[in-house]
Amino acid sequence: MKKIILITLLSLFIPFLMFHLFITEREIQFHFEDGYKIRIKKQNKEIEEVPFEEYIVGVVAGEMPVTFEKEALKSQAVAARSYVLTKKEENKEKDYDVVDTVMNQVYVDPETLKQKWGDDYVQNINKIKTAVLETKGEYLAYQNTIAEALFFSTSSGKTENVEEVFSEKLPYLRSVDSSFDEEVSPVYTDSKTFSKEEFYQKLSLEKKEKLDIQILKTTSTGRIKEIKINGKTFSGNDVASKLSLRSSFFSITETNENIRVDTKGYGHGVGMSQYGAEALAKKGYTYDQILKYYYTGIEIKKIENKV
Repeated sequence: MKKIILITLLSLFIPFLMFHLFITEREIQFHFEDGYKIRIKKQNKEIEEVPFEEYIVGVVAGEMPVTFEKEALKSQAVAARSYVLTKKEENKEKDYDVVDTVMNQVYVDPETLKQKWGDDYVQNINKIKTAVLETKGEYLAYQNTIAEALFFSTSSGKTENVEEVFSEKLPYLRSVDSSFDEEVSPVYTDSKTFSKEEFYQKLSLEKKEKLDIQILKTTSTGRIKEIKINGKTFSGNDVASKLSLRSSFFSITETNENIRVDTKGYGHGVGMSQYGAEALAKKGYTYDQILKYYYTGIEIKKIENKV
């Protein structure tokens, strides 16, 4: 009797084992209701039309690590959808809606992702596609207007009021605490050391024996808006660009031989912190709670019969 039971169990278990060992998981396929597409201007200047939700998949893959919690990936999907909707309206008279770089939001096509992820492609793309499907068509709105859902990598401890970084004041892009970024972000702080010759050369300054720094204006969180270095005035963003810094939240220290620049945060600091979203997701926040935390007073709406 025991032998019969063993044989029966083996006959059931072996096909199950064979299936999981040798049958490859299949990639999730989207089914579109119509031809709603995004016109992407690529770095080679070619324009490619991509179905709307497939574009969102490529943006989530390009903008956020696939290792992030699903709720963080979902928040990125909704923010990316909102962003491209504003760009689509803004560029409706042009031959493209968005570019595929950080000038708008990074989009990575399937072939590039297959090369990048190799054997992990199906598992990774399905994780992202699930996050996109579970938020299908959802975008952010403020008083029935599509919200400009700006986002960035890592805060300096707080996000920024938009008018202190860019020009237009928007009621939903307000400064909020994001100190928990430090718990998860590998780029929360950074330090770069320059020779004095290199530092002065990058800023197109005449070298002097002693470095004279005067901070003229900062944002409410401490990012540098305007700084005078050896008598020449720069914007904080200009210094960050010339020195290839991660943010405009920086301090400059002169030593005997070198000049050290310490930074906090990564990116412009307005809207949703991506690593902040990850930290909140790890704490149990859902994607809608994450979005409503970073975008003050917004609603989540859904595009109907489009994607």
